[in-house]
Amino acid sequence: MKEQQRINKTAHRAKIIRSFYPHIILWIGIAIIIFPIYFIFSASSHTNADIQAAPMPLGIGSHLIENYRQALLHGTQNMGTPVSTMLKNSLIMALGISIGKIIISLMAAFAIVFFDFPLRGFCFWSIFITLMLPVEVRIMPTYKVVADLGLLNSYAGLILPMIVSATAVFLFRQFFMSVPREIAEASQIDGATPMQFFRHILAPMTRTPIASMFVIQFIYGWNQYLWPLLITTKPEFYTLLIGINRMMSGADVQIEWQIVMATTMLAMLPPVIVVVLMQKQFISGMTETEK
Repeated sequence: MKEQQRINKTAHRAKIIRSFYPHIILWIGIAIIIFPIYFIFSASSHTNADIQAAPMPLGIGSHLIENYRQALLHGTQNMGTPVSTMLKNSLIMALGISIGKIIISLMAAFAIVFFDFPLRGFCFWSIFITLMLPVEVRIMPTYKVVADLGLLNSYAGLILPMIVSATAVFLFRQFFMSVPREIAEASQIDGATPMQFFRHILAPMTRTPIASMFVIQFIYGWNQYLWPLLITTKPEFYTLLIGINRMMSGADVQIEWQIVMATTMLAMLPPVIVVVLMQKQFISGMTETEK
């Protein structure tokens, strides 16, 4: 009897230990992800001398507000462009890319699904096949077109070449194909024009896919680096990612690491805010798109 109780206790203890394994792995993963972010935040609260000291203090310093005020209002010595200007440029580019992609992709998917015209399938696959082309293949011809149109160092040059998305067209097409044809036929019998059908019936049904696509495209636009690097030569049009790169380049000027770290933290905030505020719509939108 005692032996059986001992075996039961051992099995129960082993079961408890096994139940903790997923939690342990989860917390280890969280620590691996969070520590670099905390390190950047901690560095943004110290002076440049403290950051370059060995070892760098990991606590929160007393220069937090001062460093962020310096970054937002003045920037670094080797740039002179305040981070607030670069933050504005990044927001304009990310919002322009995401909204432009959604509008164009909605119209393209609507035409492909609900209109019968010659070579409809060819048009869709011509759009879809561009997914197989890496950005580097088309970036130089695109740069030549933008330069010839005089769109260098402009918001139009940052946004317009990036608003065509085969991925968004494909996802919206998949959602529209799940809409019963009877709805379109009923609206046509009631005398609704195609745009009235789209505006009053289809668009409200597409709110969650639009929200999920907005999250994806906003992060895509915010993280753009190569394209702004090519077409911006004036500091007033630098995005945050370009600004961080410029802050760390300069042979004759000491790098102000506390401003670089503060700028890096500010660059993380908008995508995080968008994901946190729209996570429910993002998940439901992607689920509806897959059905």
